[in-house]
Amino acid sequence: MTEYAIEVENLTKKFGDFTAVDDLSLNVKNNEIFGFLGPNGAGKSTTIRMLCTLAQPTSGSAKVAGYDLTKDPAKVRENIGLVAEKMIMYDRLTAAENLRFFGKLYAMPKKKLEERIDELLELVNMQEWKNTQINKFSTGMKQRINVIRALLPEPKILFMDEPTLGLDPQTTFSIRDITRDINQSGVTVILTTHAMAEAEALSDRVAIIDHGKIAALDTPQNLKKSISHGDKAIFSAKIMNLTSGMVEKIRSLDVVTAVAQQDDYDLKISAEGKDSLNQIIDAIRSEGGNIVSITNNSESTLEDVFLAVTGKEMRDQANEKPAAVHHGHGHAPQSRVR
Repeated sequence: MTEYAIEVENLTKKFGDFTAVDDLSLNVKNNEIFGFLGPNGAGKSTTIRMLCTLAQPTSGSAKVAGYDLTKDPAKVRENIGLVAEKMIMYDRLTAAENLRFFGKLYAMPKKKLEERIDELLELVNMQEWKNTQINKFSTGMKQRINVIRALLPEPKILFMDEPTLGLDPQTTFSIRDITRDINQSGVTVILTTHAMAEAEALSDRVAIIDHGKIAALDTPQNLKKSISHGDKAIFSAKIMNLTSGMVEKIRSLDVVTAVAQQDDYDLKISAEGKDSLNQIIDAIRSEGGNIVSITNNSESTLEDVFLAVTGKEMRDQANEKPAAVHHGHGHAPQSRVR
């Protein structure tokens, strides 16, 4: 058995003269959570659609759960689950009736289906609402049912497209915990998200796709390490007896580029140079300053990585429109990153 749940080699998808996915190659390991990020129009959604057998590649190849994408699409579908961005449920049916309906589409035996429904409702703490109509649920409760609907046939690989979009913070954390539980049960998870914190908190590895190509792929920690601030640093300093003289002394240092006083005790100091911290500490002490703490806030974030490799900030994607060519190929207009 291969160590990879997904193997992609030179995968390409063209719409006329437009190349949505450009000679893309990557591997997803068994039992990992793989984060998939990218600006609008980058090719992320098209790649996921191909891996879920919802779109045919123009060229290249891929294996999903060991089965060839184009030669064995039925086998691929037997081994995957999809939590789509749009919830797929019927409001007039109860939670159990919705799950029963979809379970029958998978041709699951009745006894096995009922056992699976109870097991999954317990997973998301929804047992007491088993016989309640979906239209009485909050958005977060609906999303829990939407997630376990995709788990009914016990897939080896679960694709989750923006699973926490539009949810309140408490429900978001709940869905993230459920995602970890799903993964720990042996399911490989492919996560697309616009939330940097979500990608960093959940993903074992993250791929950033731009212009149809992989722009970066590694663990979140390694990706952050790869983006260096050079000798620039931003320090937060808490000084118990802070005076205007201390502020001016710090500001006069050649290594200091900016000083902002937050309140009676706190300074934000921007500096550059490998010895900047020592010089700042010496300046404060020379004025009799009582330093409570100084912290370096310059560690790179996943947002910095995204900006560095795509030239765009993730949070700005909400203002973008996807390429018009996508609209003619089954892609609904989007108002945010996918």
